[in-house]
Amino acid sequence: MNCIIGATKIGCKLLEDFVGKSSSLSLVGTFHDLSSVKGQLSKRHDIDLIFLDIELPGIDNFSFINSFSYQTNIIIISSDDKYALKAFEFNVVDYLLKPVTYSRFCKAVDKAIRYYAYKKVINNDANEIFVKKESALVKLKIKDIIYIEALENYILLNTRNEKLTIHFTMKAIGNQLPSDTFIRVHRSFIVNISFIQTIKENSLDLIIGDELRNIPIGSSFKDLLLNKINKISR
Repeated sequence: MNCIIGATKIGCKLLEDFVGKSSSLSLVGTFHDLSSVKGQLSKRHDIDLIFLDIELPGIDNFSFINSFSYQTNIIIISSDDKYALKAFEFNVVDYLLKPVTYSRFCKAVDKAIRYYAYKKVINNDANEIFVKKESALVKLKIKDIIYIEALENYILLNTRNEKLTIHFTMKAIGNQLPSDTFIRVHRSFIVNISFIQTIKENSLDLIIGDELRNIPIGSSFKDLLLNKINKISR
């Protein structure tokens, strides 16, 4: 998801650090006033998520939100909860109170990802992708991808029946796949959540037919994984 940050300089630094840890987010820019945020949105209509400090100087924040020419996800950040009720009337994704912790940030991002994935499903009926195999393009059902492994400048798509090596990056393939089904658990691995059998301290087991495949979990990815699993299990 492409995102921008509209916050104070101190707030931007913290959020930039948090966004940098998320494999699901691509930071387009950071801005310290609403006019700059509005200018960026007028230039680009591919911003999927905005982190917006409700106390940012400039025009009225809610008038600003109401003026968007296209629908995007918004996570509000504030030092006071007095704006929360009004914020949710504008269908914001979440409302974070300062100081924002990384675990709370991850929960908000997870919610935004699910909203984003839902919109993509509504707007796009494609459940298949085409990948290049030798000199041909092969149709692959997304639900059949069990996990993806990084191989230097290539990635390996592991399916129920075969393995396909394609010239692609992990970040790029992660942006192509539905985030409600796939999650990055390591710098070198993206997994299909529906195949997870067991989550251990530093690894997880995927069930593939009658076998279990052990996949490492990177420390910087574990919180997001556990938050997603917890939401699915409730």
